[in-house]
Amino acid sequence: MTSPSLPTTLLFFLAYFLLFYTPALAHPMGNFSINHYSKMEVGEDSLRLRYIIDMAEIPTFQELGEIDADGDKNRSPEEEKNYLSGKAEEFKNGFALELNSKPVELVSDSSDMVFIPGAGGLPTIKIALEYAVKLQKSDLVELNRVFYRDDNYPGRAGWKEVIVLGKGGISIASSSAPSEDISDELTNYPADALSSPPQDIQASFSFSLGSQGAGVASIDVRGREVVTQPAGARTPKSLFTELISKKELSPKIILLSLLIAFGLGAFHALSPGHGKTIVAAYLVGSRGTAGHALLLGIIVTLTHTIGVFALGFVTLFASKYIVPEKLYPWLGFASGVVIVVIGMVLFFKRYRAFHGDGHNHGHSHSHPHAHPHNHSHDHEHGHSHHHEIPEKVTFGSLFALGVTGGIIPCPEALIVLLSAISLHRIGYGLVLILAFSIGLALVLMGIGMIMVYARSFIDIFSGEGKITRWLPIVSSVVISVLGFAIAIQSLISGGIIRIAS
Repeated sequence: MTSPSLPTTLLFFLAYFLLFYTPALAHPMGNFSINHYSKMEVGEDSLRLRYIIDMAEIPTFQELGEIDADGDKNRSPEEEKNYLSGKAEEFKNGFALELNSKPVELVSDSSDMVFIPGAGGLPTIKIALEYAVKLQKSDLVELNRVFYRDDNYPGRAGWKEVIVLGKGGISIASSSAPSEDISDELTNYPADALSSPPQDIQASFSFSLGSQGAGVASIDVRGREVVTQPAGARTPKSLFTELISKKELSPKIILLSLLIAFGLGAFHALSPGHGKTIVAAYLVGSRGTAGHALLLGIIVTLTHTIGVFALGFVTLFASKYIVPEKLYPWLGFASGVVIVVIGMVLFFKRYRAFHGDGHNHGHSHSHPHAHPHNHSHDHEHGHSHHHEIPEKVTFGSLFALGVTGGIIPCPEALIVLLSAISLHRIGYGLVLILAFSIGLALVLMGIGMIMVYARSFIDIFSGEGKITRWLPIVSSVVISVLGFAIAIQSLISGGIIRIAS
């Protein structure tokens, strides 16, 4: 009996993936996020804080080195206990808490931590801590005022929620924070709030003893465990990050994984971003050739791959000085600015040419007597072509467009890189990222080729009509407008500028 051929085996595995694969779950707030939850509960003899930190894959990866104190790549129970104890003190130092304008110190009461499987075989960490402040009746007044602020992980992206509750005989007179949460203690992030999550890190409230104060038991929430994510609370991710964590890496599996990575890169290029419209507008409005489209794809591939490695380096070695997710909006902003500049330069060049700045140069009168007949020819020639595109495609403009199309690496590629490092599969991770980048670039190249031939078709169809004459100017305006939109959207998505709702 003959064994199945390699193509047959690959087709079998591909069908298996498409039909039976159930994706693992990635963090709904993004792979970079650190999510905060603070619940202030006031009882008749104590004020308690339940504090939860939910770290996504990339910050968890950064924390693993701190947990593994001896560097043996294993997390022992003792190491986890020491880490959790240290975090309890570290977080406490990041709180500001005042009662009636006087600072009070929280005392750590209980702690718990779980590791939850995330994307690409990387874990996520969820930490739950309980702190308490003993309330002395002699320190209380008729209406007591409390101020709380969470200063841990400043500037990190994520969900930030604060709620305030009164228990037993305690009445909350006023509060800047709600009394009910919307994330169920960071276990169920509402889908309609993921794009604009709460960013609350402080609360001011006042409380007084109610009529039921006598004989009511004080709050006791010790012993509660961290609640892991329930089914459906996290969002499915693509196959890409799961390729790196396959247990078996036979030649057939590796080849199949490369094909899948290539295909996912191609599909990823069709998602919003990556400069597809800009590439199209540039090539359709200029003297672009198939060679230019090919060069553009190569530049995108190299830029995207280098960008992943550069961000991985920042994540591994420079995250104390540069917050990785903070680079994303500024990279997008820089890309947008470069695109705006390219579009404006093209617009002014083409606008001047359209209105005949170069027209008189085609009507030289330096030798009117020597070439009387040629003068008439030169005049006719210059008039019929003064609306043509004045500039050729330059390497500089192609390079700038290629860099803007690939400079922002997708988080999934970074997850694959970090997973490859964690699993000691660096070589495998590199080729997966490269295959992904090539798939992305080939789509851009294909779009570029379509635009090149579309330009030729438009020339044939319209001749010297309005479309041909106006197309270069319109395309340069489109490029600038898209670049401006990219720059502004990057700042909005990074939380650098906010739009009032």
